[in-house]
Amino acid sequence: MRFSIIYNVFMRDFNKQRKRMLLTLVAILWGTLSIMLLLAYGEGLKTQFVRGSSGMGEGIVILWGGQTSMAYKGFGLGRHIPLVEDDIEYLKQNVPEIRDVAGEYIRWGAEVKHKEMILSERINGVFPVYRDLRNMIPEMGGRMINDLDIEHKRRVAFIGDAVKVRLFGTEDALNKTIYIESLPFTVVGVMKHKTQMNSYQGADEDVIVIPASTFVTVFGDPWLDNIVYAPKDPNQSEYVERRVTEVMAGKKKFHPDDESALGFWDVIQSLKTTRNMMLGIEIFLGIMGGLTLLIASVGVANIMYVSIKERTREIGVKMAIGARRSYIVMQFLIEALGITFFGGFIGMSISYILTEVFKMIPIESDIFEFMGRPTVSLEIGLVVVAILGVMGFLSGLFPAMKAASVNPVDALRHE
Repeated sequence: MRFSIIYNVFMRDFNKQRKRMLLTLVAILWGTLSIMLLLAYGEGLKTQFVRGSSGMGEGIVILWGGQTSMAYKGFGLGRHIPLVEDDIEYLKQNVPEIRDVAGEYIRWGAEVKHKEMILSERINGVFPVYRDLRNMIPEMGGRMINDLDIEHKRRVAFIGDAVKVRLFGTEDALNKTIYIESLPFTVVGVMKHKTQMNSYQGADEDVIVIPASTFVTVFGDPWLDNIVYAPKDPNQSEYVERRVTEVMAGKKKFHPDDESALGFWDVIQSLKTTRNMMLGIEIFLGIMGGLTLLIASVGVANIMYVSIKERTREIGVKMAIGARRSYIVMQFLIEALGITFFGGFIGMSISYILTEVFKMIPIESDIFEFMGRPTVSLEIGLVVVAILGVMGFLSGLFPAMKAASVNPVDALRHE
């Protein structure tokens, strides 16, 4: 089979049916553009949701003290289970499946002052490992709370980026002094901005972090508000949760099966749910775009049927002089695939250019941060190419089979 002959025949048919061919190419282009943009939007949305869900921290579990709902060893129900600093080391020693663990003190509505600006802010007392557990990365030149801050009970503060704007505006905050409950604190770091779509105490951009030891000294609060830990194997988070419950039940004297004694927020499982939900949205958007492309493929099939009808005599001549049916089938299949992939290539190119141009547009808003930017990935390209291949093959297969089934004698009589 000589492809030059197929190409010449294709171009001849294109010139004869130029308007119909162009409309079909536009339909394929539009269908490809639709599915590419929908999938790109879904990919951008998924990426942003996963990034936002990971903003609070990836691979972590939040633990709170609760109230008992079962009587146990002489203790009645309704007993409060407090968390204290000793529980941190106790979990480290007794639950080897935990990689990192940190406690957290929280005080809402503390008075914070800088020059003439007086605000009511949230203050967290934390430990150094909190930085990586909660994904609180400092901006260039700054730092988070360290071990020496804890040891010497230093009055230093790491502030969220939104707090920095409220207190300092455009002024540099590093090494400046702020007053928390009338006590001077030196700002040692500002949090690098991050997307955060979930929280258990408020956005991290709105917090002022100080050493846990300093927090206890200033506020006189001996009770941890919560504990944050990260399992060594995120896939075993549910098992680790049971182990934590058993270990804490022994220390705090409550029944190991009492589900109300401790509260857990498994961020790992929440992230898995988010990923699955976003995958479902991507599939739905892909189906919507695929249906648009399916309609366009019907146009390709119609073009092929018209072409077969107009070339019936030609097909008969070829078969009469010995052309095999496979040759006829292959000829029309290649023509259908050529139309499909040519229109698809243009549609893919336009969609890629549109998404790249959109990325260059500086859009700063909460809605944009929530929705993300449309992204064309390699996986999307491969999916669209596969769909185009299937559509082109099917839209050419049935007309090709009809062409191959033509009786040469009847075809030669065709006018």
